[in-house]
Amino acid sequence: MCGIVGYIGPRDCGPLLLDGLRRLEYRGYDSAGIALIDQGKINVRRAEGKLRNLEAAFYREPMPGKVGIGHTRWATHGRPCEENAHPHRAGSVVVVHNGIIENHLALKKELQSRGRVFESDTDTEIIAHLIDEALAAPQGGGHPLHAALRMALARLEGAYAIVALSEEHPDVIVAARAHSPLVVGLADGEQFAASDVPAVMEHTRNFVFLDDGDTAVLYADRVDFFDGEGAAAVREPKRINWDPVSAEKQGYKHFMLKEIHEQPARIADTLRGRIDLENGNVELGEVDLPEGFIRDQLKHVQVVACGTSYHSGLVGRYLMESLARVHTSVDLASEFRYASPVVDENTLCIAISQSGETADTLAALREARRNGARVVAICNVMESTIARESDFVIYTHAGPEIGVASTKAFTTQLTALFLLAVWVGRQRGTIDGARGQALLTEARHIPSVIEGLVSNDEIYLQIAKDFSHARSFLFLGRGINYPIALEGALKLKEISYIHAEGYASGEMKHGPIALIDDDFPIVVVAPRSKTYEKTFSNLEEVKARGGRVIAVATEGDTDIERHADVVLRVPHVSEELQPLVTVIPLQLLSYYIADFKGTDVDQPRNLAKSVTVE
Repeated sequence: MCGIVGYIGPRDCGPLLLDGLRRLEYRGYDSAGIALIDQGKINVRRAEGKLRNLEAAFYREPMPGKVGIGHTRWATHGRPCEENAHPHRAGSVVVVHNGIIENHLALKKELQSRGRVFESDTDTEIIAHLIDEALAAPQGGGHPLHAALRMALARLEGAYAIVALSEEHPDVIVAARAHSPLVVGLADGEQFAASDVPAVMEHTRNFVFLDDGDTAVLYADRVDFFDGEGAAAVREPKRINWDPVSAEKQGYKHFMLKEIHEQPARIADTLRGRIDLENGNVELGEVDLPEGFIRDQLKHVQVVACGTSYHSGLVGRYLMESLARVHTSVDLASEFRYASPVVDENTLCIAISQSGETADTLAALREARRNGARVVAICNVMESTIARESDFVIYTHAGPEIGVASTKAFTTQLTALFLLAVWVGRQRGTIDGARGQALLTEARHIPSVIEGLVSNDEIYLQIAKDFSHARSFLFLGRGINYPIALEGALKLKEISYIHAEGYASGEMKHGPIALIDDDFPIVVVAPRSKTYEKTFSNLEEVKARGGRVIAVATEGDTDIERHADVVLRVPHVSEELQPLVTVIPLQLLSYYIADFKGTDVDQPRNLAKSVTVE
């Protein structure tokens, strides 16, 4: 979850590292630090809190150095403070690390028994001590710092992305990856390491995505790669063509608002090249499944995901069961492998993760595979671990998402799930060509529909003024829009810190109805659908008890105006595509309330973008 950046080359790299950390601050912002080598000596500068505190300290007293590493932290071991900030030092070695070392307590006790003194409460400092100890031991072939790194890695249990320096070997940076993302950026006469591409894409577009177990030695003029056994390995670089400007706000007040407005283009990107309209079919590219698996063998679809991705998975269940007519289960990935899951060789597991590195989802994926399931990944990051460990991948093409509260990643996941459900339905014969054509034709028009929804903000500004004082919200929805009620509630509490609950509308009278009074806003997702009449009845029950109602309703629905204080209009679309439309007003509602309250919209407290620890 933390952000890592490293540099070796001809430039004084302090400002470069700080700029890279700024682009990674969405990954963690409890503390930050950098370490630079200058004339064979390592200087470390760290600061508690957001990156601006480190920047202020650095520019008050700049440090020179043409080799350096930096880190922005989201705490997993030890409270957020300067002492626990990275980089961590032991002897001649400094280390930055993302992940969790599961056996750190035993290792710390062992190291202390040999006289090692610790200055922090983190698991990361152990890595620095292990490498420093190994440097003093007899070395085999290869670069001594790389050999010491590998000796340290042999002692570690858990997940890590590690980048390290040593005063004894100021000509290199060493790096290692296991179950936590790390990339190496290649350029002419200078090399980079980072936990995510945006950190250094201003300086290079050529990246090597390290495999689990890989290590690397970065010199100014080259990078040597090694596999998990320590043997020299060839790792082909991939060219990334994202525009660096896409990581900037482009005039929007917050990244989240920019990303809400990007959704039409990103949904179009996710659809692009995958629709065979002539045959009413979906093209998913290379699919590594046995011939006839979907048609003849598939009995069960199992979705595993966390957070917002879990909500998209719930929508996916409705799509898979209604379009493909196959039994579908959705589980929180963090619970899946502890619940004796019933999956086998007749199961297709859908693993959904924006980053492709979510630790709980990866563990659930692996559990499903152990039980014989085939796996399809839906994720946004090429070459991510979840993508590589799946039988095939549907990339969502959302591009970098900087705001912690997911928006465009969610709607592109919904798009991918829709495509997958149509694809499965066509193979199983539950959708014929004409039905496929109708669904896919309508899907192609969804981006323009959403364009109209994101272009009008006046009503949301008024809602923010009228409702931002509320202490709690209730979100209601039925059928395929029940998960959208859950997602709306999650968005509001994530960024505005207002308590909110999502409920299936029919369950309201089984408890939540007791909470309703004239100071309790209720958001009802009620577009025209087969559950409309039932949802409308629930809305009437709310209004009869004095509740203040905000309704998401289909254009032209005049009946709902008599029972709602505010109506947010959406165009009519087929039920299978409604979530892509009905979620937009809820995203905007949450954003404008949070902005009106003055919270940190892009970096809400206690949250981080990519959860790569369990």
